[in-house]
Amino acid sequence: MTNDIPTPTATPPDILRCASMEIVVTDLARSREFYVDVLGLVVTEEDENVIYLRTFEEFIHHNLVLRQGPVAAAAAFAFRVRAPEDVDLAEAYYRELGCRTERRGDGFVKGVGDSVRVTDPLGFPYEFFHKVEHVERLAWRYDLYGPGALVRLDHFNQVTPDVPRGRKYLEDLGFRVTEDIRDADGVTYAAWLRRKGTVHDTALTGGDGPRMHHIAFATHEKHNIIAICDKLGARRRSDCIERGPGRHGVSNAFYLYLRDPDGHRVEIYTQDYYTGDPDNPVVTWDVHDNQRRDWWGNPVVASWYTEASLVLDLDGDPQPVVAREAPSELAVTVGADGFSYTRAGDTAQGFTHGSPL
Repeated sequence: MTNDIPTPTATPPDILRCASMEIVVTDLARSREFYVDVLGLVVTEEDENVIYLRTFEEFIHHNLVLRQGPVAAAAAFAFRVRAPEDVDLAEAYYRELGCRTERRGDGFVKGVGDSVRVTDPLGFPYEFFHKVEHVERLAWRYDLYGPGALVRLDHFNQVTPDVPRGRKYLEDLGFRVTEDIRDADGVTYAAWLRRKGTVHDTALTGGDGPRMHHIAFATHEKHNIIAICDKLGARRRSDCIERGPGRHGVSNAFYLYLRDPDGHRVEIYTQDYYTGDPDNPVVTWDVHDNQRRDWWGNPVVASWYTEASLVLDLDGDPQPVVAREAPSELAVTVGADGFSYTRAGDTAQGFTHGSPL
């Protein structure tokens, strides 16, 4: 590891789960059409500058905030903490790390009370809150469900140049690693970390950063994802599909990746596994195993590795992007494209399908 982030003496906040993300969009009407009319997220409230959205099983005010602005970017990765006192702990923890913090007793967004936002050591805008406004949980409102209903916010994915550095920092913060991707030389290309008992609340993907790779929403079953694909096709919007549908090796989840009107990446995700036991084993994947990213399916497109959303500092300005110095996963190998092996001992045979990147 290089340039490790020191472990604070302060107690870290007790994080329950990833809870919401605030993103800046450049055309609020176009974004509303994508997230509400196409994906079916529920509008909690809105005005001419901001829309608050939630999933069908959520009882807190929102899981996604769309805010009109000049530059498309992620403004906050928000985590709910167990108790009001954990907001105090978060503030003290990051102050000890020397990070910039900002506290608002009435919250930064509607529906959320006392909150602290920080620019964390990796350059990401994190938010921690406990107090929330409750809204109707629509889990039983099957009269409102569409065939592709999004039921939960599942995770974030963050692009950062130095994955081991970020991994240590998040483990100090109380996250636990469930899976990672490495090579025989000891290079770590990605890591999945969780607080709730699923595969991840956030993941670190090695690349130029800090950037937001994607936000992921869960459906109940894989047929819900197929229904979203059919809906996109019927609306002549299939060009929103960047990758999938398919089955990940990492996380075991069935997935679909979409791009919103500003290029923000959204994953639709289902059928991962329980990780809540204290001795849950870490799964390590060889970067040359082509089934790590796709258990089966189409080649991973280059944009999935190279493109991601900017993130903002606490003043609302885009953070500078730092290049990854370690080998990139794209340069080394791309899953499900014939460069990698399916069975240990295999050698590359060229492209099994698709075209060279």
